[in-house]
Amino acid sequence: MGKIFKMLADTAKTLGAALALALVFKTVAFASYFIPSESMLPTLQVGDRIIVNKFAYGYSRASLPELLGSLELPLDGRIFARLPERGDVVVFRHPQSGETMIKRVVGLPGDRVDVIGGRLAVNGKVLPRQLEKTFRYRDDHGFVVAAGRFEEALPEGRRHAILEQRDNGNADNVGPYRVPAGHLFMMGDNRDNSSDSRFVDDMGFVPMENVIGRAEVILFSLHECTEEPGLSCASRRYFSTIR
Repeated sequence: MGKIFKMLADTAKTLGAALALALVFKTVAFASYFIPSESMLPTLQVGDRIIVNKFAYGYSRASLPELLGSLELPLDGRIFARLPERGDVVVFRHPQSGETMIKRVVGLPGDRVDVIGGRLAVNGKVLPRQLEKTFRYRDDHGFVVAAGRFEEALPEGRRHAILEQRDNGNADNVGPYRVPAGHLFMMGDNRDNSSDSRFVDDMGFVPMENVIGRAEVILFSLHECTEEPGLSCASRRYFSTIR
C-alpha cells in the first residue's frame, strides 16, 4: 500500500510540475490565438491558429493570461520594453473594448501617417506598391470579393502583401495622424475590410502597454473553402512563418 501511495504522490508531483511549467510557458513565453476575421487577408486566413512571441517587446498586464491580467499587480506600462519594428504583425488589446486584436504596425511613436488615395504614406513619403494579381475570394457572407493583391514596401524596405479593393473608400483619404509617444499605429492588410487606427473614434492609436506580443508562426490552419474557378482558396498551412 505504501508503494501505491508513493507512486500516486510522485505522479501528482510530476503533473504539478508539468502544469506549473505550462503556466510559466503561457505567461512569459508564448501563446496561441485563433484568427476570427478577414482583416489580415492575404497574410492570415480565418481559422489560422497562430503562435505569439510574448517576450518580443517586454511584458505588460496585457501579456499575462486573462485570469492573471485581471489581478491587481504592481505592473504599469511595460518591463524590458522594446518597440516593434514597422511591419511586425502584433496581437494586442483593443484600447476601447479590450478585445484581442491582430494588425500590422505601420506607424511608430513620432511618425506621421496619412492615407492618400488609398496609398499609405509614412513621414510624408507614399509607400511604393506593386500589383501582383487580382485576388478574388468568397467572404464570410458568401459574396465574391475582388481586390488587387499588392506588395507594399515600408520605409526600411520590408515588404508584405496587402489587399485593396478600391482607392476611394471610406478610409482611403484620411490623416494626418501624428503617433504619440508610447503608442503605435496599426492597420490590417485587408485595407478596405479592417477596423484599425485610421478610425480614431473606435480604435485610434494603440498604447504599448496593450501589446501582447508578436505573431510569429501559423501553427496550423482550419480554413476551409470549396475550390471555385477564379477564386482564391487557401491551402492548409502548418508551421508557416508570418511576414
